Amino acid sequence: MTPADRPMRRIAFYLPALAAGGMERVTLVLAEALAARGYAVDIVLEYGTGGYLDRVPPTVGRVVLSRGPKWPSYLALIRAWPREGLAQLGRMVWAGDNYVPLRRLAALVDYMENTRPAVIFAAHGRIPHLALWARRLARVSPRVAIIEHSTYSPWLDTFTHDRRTDALLHYLLSLMRRLYPTADAIVGVSDGVSDDLAAVADIPRSRITTIYNPVVTPDIEHLAAQPVDHPWFAAGQPPVVLAVGRLVEEKDFKTLVEAFARMRGKGVLARLVLLGDGEERARLLERAQELGIAEDLDMPGWVDNPYAYMARAGVFVLSSLFEGLPVALIEALACGCPVAATDCPSGPREILDHGAYGPLAPVGDAGALGKAMEQVLTSPLPRAQLTARGAYFSVDRAADSYQALIDRLIGNDS
Repeated sequence: MTPADRPMRRIAFYLPALAAGGMERVTLVLAEALAARGYAVDIVLEYGTGGYLDRVPPTVGRVVLSRGPKWPSYLALIRAWPREGLAQLGRMVWAGDNYVPLRRLAALVDYMENTRPAVIFAAHGRIPHLALWARRLARVSPRVAIIEHSTYSPWLDTFTHDRRTDALLHYLLSLMRRLYPTADAIVGVSDGVSDDLAAVADIPRSRITTIYNPVVTPDIEHLAAQPVDHPWFAAGQPPVVLAVGRLVEEKDFKTLVEAFARMRGKGVLARLVLLGDGEERARLLERAQELGIAEDLDMPGWVDNPYAYMARAGVFVLSSLFEGLPVALIEALACGCPVAATDCPSGPREILDHGAYGPLAPVGDAGALGKAMEQVLTSPLPRAQLTARGAYFSVDRAADSYQALIDRLIGNDS
């Protein structure tokens, strides 16, 4: 069915905000692609904030939910779904701040009733739960499809030392086990995410569909060819080891810094550039100084066009403790950049086809990661082979899969 033949149906993507992250970027790309195929598409946000807020395409609507009083929402949820309403009221009264706030629930219900989306895709944290509660309250019944962007079990392992975060994660897990089965569809962005969700949330694997994110857009080649305003990327300079992402604990840039130091200690001439911002910046710089490589490390912060850096780097490295489907790793391939990655759950093994497109190192192993980086710098794969693999994760392929899912949920002739 062509866009001209397709009945105009409204699709909504519900997110907390539009932070400058991988999940938000692929959501905007997918929303624009579906709008081009004849759907009316909205981005619905809890908060009108984030670095990507001004990147909502003109063909896509942007809705920011208003904050309302909490008590009417609790009472409405108790009437419509007593078990859930009473449970949430109890959490709010006795669990401190360890509960799901409902102040935007009424605005979400109003959106459903007034706009009448056929399908709402809900992603991240508490958002799927709020979407399912709102549908129970609304006088309309849109299909609710959950998109899971990350493996959940590593979060449980990572924050065992943080009682507050650990308690919240286990609470959200209990909600997942109760509420996710009531969704009309559940999507994992990689087989690893889908497998983990099935195991941790006790959901039949057959109920979860894997759809790879729409990462590679038609403009990447043009953006990759743009100049880079950084002296280390000039012709004749030593090769650059590049990483892109938030400077946070789960990205494990500390291990990358240590791996780079080990590689430099073996006489490999190179420099390290980390693109991104986050709370780990000071610790990473301190560790680089301890290892004697501070002069070979630069952290320019967040940049508008990382593709130009990727196209000129000697190797792109993903050092994460865990992922869902790491967007930056795919983007680097699409730019023709040789890559190395940790074999973290999940995504790198699927993206790199078990190491065929770049070596995989054990998580947290600086020695093994350093060897992988050196291997890539010494014997990189042909650029055409890398770009062809990146192209597999295209916008059109993802849009085809989501269109098929939408048609299954609402029917071609709805």
